[in-house]
Amino acid sequence: MSPLTNKKLIGTGVAMVTPFQSNGDVDFVALGRLIKHLINGKCEYLVPLGTTGESATLSKEEKLAVLNFTVEKVNKKIPVVLGLGGNSTNEVINQFNEYNFKGIDAVLSVSPYYNKPTQEGVYQHYKHIANASPVPVILYNVPSRTGSNIAAETTLRLAHDFKNIIAIKEASGNMEQCMHIIKNRPKNFLVISGDDVITLPLIAAGADGVISVVANAYPKQFSEMVRQSIKGNFESARKLHYQLLDVIPLLFAEGNPAGVKAVLNALHICDENVRLPLVPVSKNLRKLLLEFVNK
Repeated sequence: MSPLTNKKLIGTGVAMVTPFQSNGDVDFVALGRLIKHLINGKCEYLVPLGTTGESATLSKEEKLAVLNFTVEKVNKKIPVVLGLGGNSTNEVINQFNEYNFKGIDAVLSVSPYYNKPTQEGVYQHYKHIANASPVPVILYNVPSRTGSNIAAETTLRLAHDFKNIIAIKEASGNMEQCMHIIKNRPKNFLVISGDDVITLPLIAAGADGVISVVANAYPKQFSEMVRQSIKGNFESARKLHYQLLDVIPLLFAEGNPAGVKAVLNALHICDENVRLPLVPVSKNLRKLLLEFVNK
């Protein structure tokens, strides 16, 4: 991926939900509505089959169907970044043979979860993925889910050693760690926020955008906030930031993506069905979310 193409991933990517019907099947009609909603909302790129997409509960056949549908509907209007990761390095590499990467611009690959590897183990995992991937790789650090952190030194080592590792989605919530990566990264390596609520301050520190949950529901407002932040227009950005500040913690109060699906249901984009072991939000939380939607 050239530096020019890297620039296509500056701004707002959306960690897409996977809509489900009441019987548990993937709701492709609603998925089509969501994709149209996000493209019309001027997001820079889409990320299907990540954590927010409940990929852990999708079968291989469902993942392939969701990906193919998304690529077809997007029709090259904006980039598509495939969520593809796991806690077995060999299994992740095997998955590269199961997808047709036509129409896929990069992969977002989460750090191995449950295993709790050492930093050398994390490095070796991504080394093998980088060598196997037919498209550029975005690292994904989310310690709250994986149980281990990708240290800034490991991120920088990978960024300098592998040209096709082009970015990191940083969801550690550790501003000092993120700034250390920003300060010492190689040219054209992107630092992408994985936390909606601190995206504005991270961009102020030099980050390049976000892969967002709240943008599923509010793509126009959030992606414009990110664009204004990147331009340095922080007065305009702050206004948009504070419009959405109150709803973001509510989206995660009872787990992701139950919260954002409740909002999407209120916006008539998709039902709020999730797959076990996740459950829909409680009555009290739903009331608070609806109050925000309707205010």
